Amino acid sequence: MLPSSRHIAATFSCIFAISGWVPTASAQPMHGIAMYGDPALPPDFEHLPHVNPDAPSGGRIVQGEVGSFDSLNPHILRGRTPWQLQYLVYESLMGRSWDEPFTLYGLLAESVETDEARSFVEFTLREEARFSDGSPVTVEDVLWSYETLGTEGHPRFHGSWAQIETAEATGPRSVRFTFVEPDRELPLIMGLRPILQKAQWEDKNFAESGTSVVPIATGPYVIDNFEAGRHVHLRRNPDYWGNDLPFMRGQANLDRIHMEFFGDGTAMFEAFTSGLLNTMRETNANAWNTRYNFPAVQAGDIVKSEIPHQRPSGITGFVMNTRNPLFADWRVREAMIHAFNFEYISQVINDSVDPRITSYFSNSVLGMQDGPAEGRVAEFLEPFADELPPGAMEGYSLPVSDGTTANRANMRAATRLLAEAGWEADAGGRLRNAEGQPFRFSILLRQGSTEVASIADIYHDALRRLGMDVTISSIDSAQYTERVNGFDFDMTYMVRGLSLSPGTEQRLYWGSAAAETPGTRNLMGVQSPAIDALIERLLNSTEQEDFIATTRALDRVLTSGRFVVPFWFADRARIAHARELRFPEQLPMYGDWIGFQPDVWWWEE
Repeated sequence: MLPSSRHIAATFSCIFAISGWVPTASAQPMHGIAMYGDPALPPDFEHLPHVNPDAPSGGRIVQGEVGSFDSLNPHILRGRTPWQLQYLVYESLMGRSWDEPFTLYGLLAESVETDEARSFVEFTLREEARFSDGSPVTVEDVLWSYETLGTEGHPRFHGSWAQIETAEATGPRSVRFTFVEPDRELPLIMGLRPILQKAQWEDKNFAESGTSVVPIATGPYVIDNFEAGRHVHLRRNPDYWGNDLPFMRGQANLDRIHMEFFGDGTAMFEAFTSGLLNTMRETNANAWNTRYNFPAVQAGDIVKSEIPHQRPSGITGFVMNTRNPLFADWRVREAMIHAFNFEYISQVINDSVDPRITSYFSNSVLGMQDGPAEGRVAEFLEPFADELPPGAMEGYSLPVSDGTTANRANMRAATRLLAEAGWEADAGGRLRNAEGQPFRFSILLRQGSTEVASIADIYHDALRRLGMDVTISSIDSAQYTERVNGFDFDMTYMVRGLSLSPGTEQRLYWGSAAAETPGTRNLMGVQSPAIDALIERLLNSTEQEDFIATTRALDRVLTSGRFVVPFWFADRARIAHARELRFPEQLPMYGDWIGFQPDVWWWEE
């Protein structure tokens, strides 16, 4: 059963009382750091709350991946790398607890320090921290890692490095990063950078991709053997430096982790049914209900587990480009949403299993609540009341159909909305405006998007019934990326994953500046002073209550803006696995996310 938002809010605010730890606001070395408020766990915590501290060691997990790899360096742009290497082989100064929105606890670092403005961050290394070859982790390794990643590493590291004014050793085991300007999120981002061994790279080109350099890192696993493009096998390092660390207790329980690579999903599934793999994550609800009935499942050797989460749904669906005057009117966009027969499409495509996305942050404590805006949410929205779309203050919900193909009530509502916006059907049933121009646009898709194409086909039929002239264009991946980056589309498929700790990415997703910058992720082209102000308030919130209220207000403005025709989302992970593979009963807030499988799983006969 999914915990309620009230339960989550209680977790946010009351866990300090449960732990008996009273945090302090003064600037001093701390055992952890949170984006908003204080860490939930006290300095003397024994283990993370979502692990089994008594999990036995041993066994193995064999996972499949579709694709290939030609590099063992996950920190550069060139090459393809097994994605889990960066989490299982490497470590950072701080480690993340996935049972809190965004909180880090000391890993390679024993403490973290910052000021109230968060104009700097200082880390003190643990004396016992070691690389897999037994050599100590030094301040020199840390400084070299940050500079190398920030200049030669993957571009994802460059932005934060550009915000560093100085990086310096402040002691034999301490390092301080002073920021160009205060930033509440940057101390946490800096705490999550992987630490590399400087000596291993002294005579090598760090940016050069390949498999010739087997990483020497600090994580609990080391590469045992590999075959480029075929498999990577990891083994647990018996001399791992962090075996007795409270943060790691109940983690890294499996002796071996095997990653096998396949040409396509069909081959990977066959490998699972034949026993080559012993775990499989299924993302299609229909397949989960129909394909997992093979003999090993019937015999109980394979178990089907569903793992709920409290992460935001994010937004997935057909996005309308408001740079096109056709979609500039909110009534037109509302009509487009009415014409999308969610109940029928979900039944045909999805067996009506996964729930509908009702707002950008739905399924989480950050999601907008039903009814009129109240309290701080209303307070934050009030300065922009005159410019907000209908429903932002009063409350907004998506139209519901009767599930029939006709969808008559919603289609009539769509017709009325279009008429109000100046679109009427001519004698031939074609929708035209006062100048006689037809309602004509294209839905742009990437080739190979089979499920999305099926949804578009059903939607296309409904839009034609309204009198619209709609075409579906499927183009190759390179062309698609170029056109979307240049905002050269009318409507397309969009996925925006959101977290329980939204940050600066919100500016790229729906900030006004991003709407005018090709290559950014504001596909809908929204430019809203209210959204811009709420993003800035969100980024500068210091108290949990303000942060939650601000995000709920932002959710209202985005959802009532009617920029996206929303689909559904998975409110749980579906994992089929060998019955010997176990996971804790107490699930983290993020559910099956990075740091869950295989990190906290164990093998039990």
